[in-house]
Amino acid sequence: MIKKILSQDTLVEQTADYIHLNFSISHQMISSAVLNGGLVTADHIVNLRVNTDFKPGENLSDPPDKVLSEFSKSMNWEGVTVGLMTAASMDSFRIIEKSEQGVNIYILVTSGLSNARRAGDRAEHRTMGIDKVKMGTINIIGITSAVLLPAAMVEALVIITEAKAAAMQQLKIKSPVSGDIATGTGTDGIVFVNGQKGPTIKYCGKHTLFGEILARAVIEALTASINLKSPKPVNSVE
Repeated sequence: MIKKILSQDTLVEQTADYIHLNFSISHQMISSAVLNGGLVTADHIVNLRVNTDFKPGENLSDPPDKVLSEFSKSMNWEGVTVGLMTAASMDSFRIIEKSEQGVNIYILVTSGLSNARRAGDRAEHRTMGIDKVKMGTINIIGITSAVLLPAAMVEALVIITEAKAAAMQQLKIKSPVSGDIATGTGTDGIVFVNGQKGPTIKYCGKHTLFGEILARAVIEALTASINLKSPKPVNSVE
């Protein structure tokens, strides 16, 4: 296991099977996570590696939220855990840190591109509410020391998503379905962690400095993650 203190209250742990963020103080988070997604207050984030056809354990019928919940319990993590899944290698893990005018932004990324897609591509599953899909997955975790108002937190998810698409465009990664430039994969996840004592951020769009720095950090981290032959950024876990 590799450990790194990311900030005063955040510890990052990396193994071959998962990335774990342990917060000494509960944080407000907004996410698309399969375990405790939405707007929650949580103490942990886990990005768990599973195989590509989503068979992480002996009980192959377990839904992803149950798998993640049971894994969290087995690790004896106290409090609420927000959980993501990926089929990507943990070798793709990258961290980028940006600081501007007393505000810190951290972006943590793992990336797998086996199911790259462009938004609007024809979906394989033609029934609403399908639960099980192939896993590839770009998972992005954003953390800031600033305190974003609720609308700004939602806007931060939009900026992260647009920056992910911009990175895919720069790298010319194509969807095997349409042949057009992909905007992500079919199973991407995002978590954004709000700060507690920093400056208040009301807006997080592309006209704002916060939005600019956030997007640049995502592009830099995802580019480094996808290009596995490139050296790890200075702030990567070592």
